[in-house]
Amino acid sequence: MAYDKNNIFAKILRGEIPCNKVYEDEWALAFHDINPQAPTHVLVIPKGPYVSMADFTAEAPADLIAGFMRAVGKTAEMLGLVDGGYRTLANAGDNAHQEVPHLHIHIFGGKALGPMLIKDWSGKL
Repeated sequence: MAYDKNNIFAKILRGEIPCNKVYEDEWALAFHDINPQAPTHVLVIPKGPYVSMADFTAEAPADLIAGFMRAVGKTAEMLGLVDGGYRTLANAGDNAHQEVPHLHIHIFGGKALGPMLIKDWSGKL
């Protein structure tokens, strides 16, 4: 998947589309998902043109990688999710159903989330 500079997250970063911001620093922007899948569902995106975690870790400077990961942790803390627990998820590519070609970490919390994937022992989901 190639980076599309006109994807919705790039437009949010440029201020062309508003978001319900939770946190922002020089490395990342965190905002509420418009289609929440849990009581708390926030997206954290790096400030840079990266499609996936593989792209990001291969191409981003070390200070951006560290700053972005710290922003994910700080966002979870600001949301009050640390004590009760939370889940982070980054989809990459078509098989993972990545919808926007800009790296983004989902933070889910606010309730017991259950198992990551429900799978029977035959290998079927």
